[in-house]
Amino acid sequence: QPAAGAHGELTGMLIIRAAHVAKGKPRHKVLVPDSAHGTNPATSAFAGFSVVELKSGPHGYLEPETVAAAMDEDVAGIMLTNPNTLGIFESNIAKIAKIVHAKGGYVYGDGANLNALLGRARPGDLGVDVMHMNLHKTFATPHGGGGPGAGPVGVVKELEPFLPAPVVIKDGERYRLQFDRPQSIGRMRTFWGNFGVLVRAWAYIRELGPQGLKAVSDLAVLNANYVRALLEEAYHLPYETASLHEVVLSDKKQKEHGVTTMDIAKRLIDHGFHPPTIYFPL
Repeated sequence: QPAAGAHGELTGMLIIRAAHVAKGKPRHKVLVPDSAHGTNPATSAFAGFSVVELKSGPHGYLEPETVAAAMDEDVAGIMLTNPNTLGIFESNIAKIAKIVHAKGGYVYGDGANLNALLGRARPGDLGVDVMHMNLHKTFATPHGGGGPGAGPVGVVKELEPFLPAPVVIKDGERYRLQFDRPQSIGRMRTFWGNFGVLVRAWAYIRELGPQGLKAVSDLAVLNANYVRALLEEAYHLPYETASLHEVVLSDKKQKEHGVTTMDIAKRLIDHGFHPPTIYFPL
């Protein structure tokens, strides 16, 4: 039922909270890398957790040692965006997941940058326990802010009892709605959510098929690296690590001449271009 990406995040974190409460051991902290999607800290706080920020390593991704140092039995889990907001793949994700799982925590996968992984990787195989998908970013639907939007959530078997109710189950040869779910976090939205948006995303997936979805990720990565190749001499590239679906540049060179990121963004508008997000995550 989540009606947007951030709404899906909140759903996932409430599921994690409920799972710990069900074990009789509520936890109070969530680990969030500095390169995570910008809504992650707000989502964690809104779900009732204290946020512990983790610094990325010298190559732009999180190091297992950093996670191990912060992970204890009061940490409910970690929120990872992969690839992260710098457009860099979190190559240590499997090791990080093992560290978190060993202390009883869960791994939340933010689906904001799923375009880079379509048809190439399954988040569950990387150790992700719960994940939302931004249908507006990856599956050709409207954005939740303009709507109608949707941010569906997927979970591992262990967390299934906590999904918002009702859920669709198979009953013999038919499907029906199941309302009686005592461990559910409850509804996240009235009625059935923005069901039509899910149908639109399903049609997009069916139309493209497995090879088409792979082509989407191919083109997303190709586009980002094309932009990188054109701009990396003119702008400062903070990390030499390979870019996936996006590339983030800084205004370090332009500042020497009194030009700021804001100036560049405004000038793009002058020429009819929509500027990207600025001053984040750098």
